[in-house]
Amino acid sequence: MHMCADPSTLDGFNWWLCYLTTGKQIMFYESFLTVLALLFLTAPVVLLLGFGGAVSRRSHFAPLRWFGAAYTNVVRGVPDIIFFLFVPIAMDQGIEYIRHKIKCSDWDEPVRQGNDFVVCAAAKMPLGTSPQWVHEVYGFSLALIAFAIVFGAFAANTLYGAMQAVPRAQLETAEAFGMSERQVFWRIHVPQMWVFAMPGLTNLWMILIKASPLLFLLGVEDIVYWAKELGGAKTTRFAYPHPDWRVYYFGVLLVFYLFMTWISERVFVRINRKLSHGQATLGGLTDAEVTA
Repeated sequence: MHMCADPSTLDGFNWWLCYLTTGKQIMFYESFLTVLALLFLTAPVVLLLGFGGAVSRRSHFAPLRWFGAAYTNVVRGVPDIIFFLFVPIAMDQGIEYIRHKIKCSDWDEPVRQGNDFVVCAAAKMPLGTSPQWVHEVYGFSLALIAFAIVFGAFAANTLYGAMQAVPRAQLETAEAFGMSERQVFWRIHVPQMWVFAMPGLTNLWMILIKASPLLFLLGVEDIVYWAKELGGAKTTRFAYPHPDWRVYYFGVLLVFYLFMTWISERVFVRINRKLSHGQATLGGLTDAEVTA
């Protein structure tokens, strides 16, 4: 806006209007979409990895069963922050190393030079000439993979327990009706397991929401980054000087995360009610009778 050209002449409502519509403020608003994108893109990958890990642990093929057990136990046994920091770095260097070997085969210097990892310019990911959005998408993708690997292990353990909790009598009844092992698994076992898995998956989703600020540690400009950047005190050298407002910016984040957990609880209650409709509870009542 034209009136925002000289912030020093503004006061009152006009000052706030111009301040809240600056380029960096817009990036702060857009960073909320970054967090939502992480949650809704990671969730299906987590379920896919979790389901694969759970099925692997139940496999009759020993190496696959060992792999599933190793994945769930190792990842769950190591502090999350280590994986969040290790996976993006390891993947980034692994990709660059492979590209380096392909594109710069005549390179005669070692890639490892003390604490530095040095590859030719053509092997860099992304390239230095790439636009900014490519760098941001690449960094976000590595972070998404790190989140998926970590939470996929927890989902695998939850789904494995849910599969084990399905009454054996239901599976035997299906077999007695002539269903094959594959049909029993997909038509009886998998649909029934979700009822037992929902409490654990609900908790896992809530933990994923709370873990999303770790994007800040992975170099992604998320809401925590911008709250810290914009909320810090700004002197007269800046166009919009102000004292330390971090408490207000982080207060906005508090409201955002509380709203996310509030709406998530209601969504999961509806999903759980739909999945358990008509099924008997431990008290002997059906779901419809319990909610009546």
